[in-house]
Amino acid sequence: MSAHDVVLPLSPVDADFVLADLDPDSTPGMESKKAAEKELAAGRESLDSLQERLFAESRFGGERSVLLVLQAMDTAGKGGIVRHVVGGIDPQGVHIHAFKAPTDEEKEHDFLWRIRKQLPGHGSIGVFDRSHYEDVLIHRVRGFSSPEVIEERYGIINEFEAEVVASGTTIVKVMLHISKEEQKARLEERLDRPDKNWKYNPGDVDERLLWNDYQEAYQIALTRTSTPDAPWFAVPANHKWYARWAVQGLLLDAMTRLDPQWPAADYNVEAEKARLAAS
Repeated sequence: MSAHDVVLPLSPVDADFVLADLDPDSTPGMESKKAAEKELAAGRESLDSLQERLFAESRFGGERSVLLVLQAMDTAGKGGIVRHVVGGIDPQGVHIHAFKAPTDEEKEHDFLWRIRKQLPGHGSIGVFDRSHYEDVLIHRVRGFSSPEVIEERYGIINEFEAEVVASGTTIVKVMLHISKEEQKARLEERLDRPDKNWKYNPGDVDERLLWNDYQEAYQIALTRTSTPDAPWFAVPANHKWYARWAVQGLLLDAMTRLDPQWPAADYNVEAEKARLAAS
């Protein structure tokens, strides 16, 4: 896949989107695992090249960047996206941050305070493993904030993301959608395999018991905060190979639209060649 042959397999979430109608086992736009893995490998080089050009542009005054926001139920494959999609990019050009439960210091500020601190710098690709959306997802399901506060936050998030985009950051928001059955199988694997026991968290089962509540919370968050500035993409994720291919396609599309160019030399190239030859 070249940087100029990107075909988006999915449409942005709109007001008519129904999460329950999206089959987590589907693979729209891709016929086989073998073909997806082949394109994924080819796309890594394109992504790396595009990011390097974006970084070079920033060294000469460019102020653009990209932010990939990953949200999902536990075990949906966020870590695999980071390794297999973003992992092929020069680490110096990537800023990854996994948002956990807020610290005491973070709780003393508004919910976007810690988010603003982790926004990508000029020329880089930022990745949020979970994000500010936890404050309208788990807060809604667990009642950590009042319905009135949560309702207000949808608008605050939209305004915040519009500001981020206006500052030069392209936002790619992805919800990895797995089925309850697939999550159970992945949790069972974490318990069955000693090399994966460390990934298991007993609290995952507690959250799983609230599956329907989380699906409702995602439905509301996706449709309320999918905007022209920062649309959501819901990616079927029962097949890890498909989710990785689809997310790479979304990133490639965003980077290709930016179309960063190598900066022109601000010196006389031929004169420098002559000076170097004579040195």
